[in-house]
Amino acid sequence: QVQLVESGGELVQPGGSLRLSCAPSGFSLDWYSVGWFRQAPGKEREGVSCISSMDGTTYYADSVKGRFTIARDNAKYILYLHMTNLKPEDTDVYYCVTDRTMSADYLCTGVPEYWGQGAQVTVSS
Repeated sequence: QVQLVESGGELVQPGGSLRLSCAPSGFSLDWYSVGWFRQAPGKEREGVSCISSMDGTTYYADSVKGRFTIARDNAKYILYLHMTNLKPEDTDVYYCVTDRTMSADYLCTGVPEYWGQGAQVTVSS
């Protein structure tokens, strides 16, 4: 059974940094790419960043390039999203996602099959 458990969401001031974590289980990172989506009520969901199961290539949405970094710790089986220079428009519920694909681009531009429960990130002074 595929499970994705996020942690690390909190209130942070504009310009601040935050790290989200996701603990995946029930599937192999060798065959399933993983990543992060975000969505707030009334807003469209957005593929933020994904990482390929095959070669570790990454995808970033234009809105977060240069500010967010995705990382995968295969030894600990944890996925991270390092977020810096946070802006109020980054306020969203962030979801850890996965699907049986080797492509980070495909995962982040499509509709992933599996989603975590979400972690609230609020950027406000």
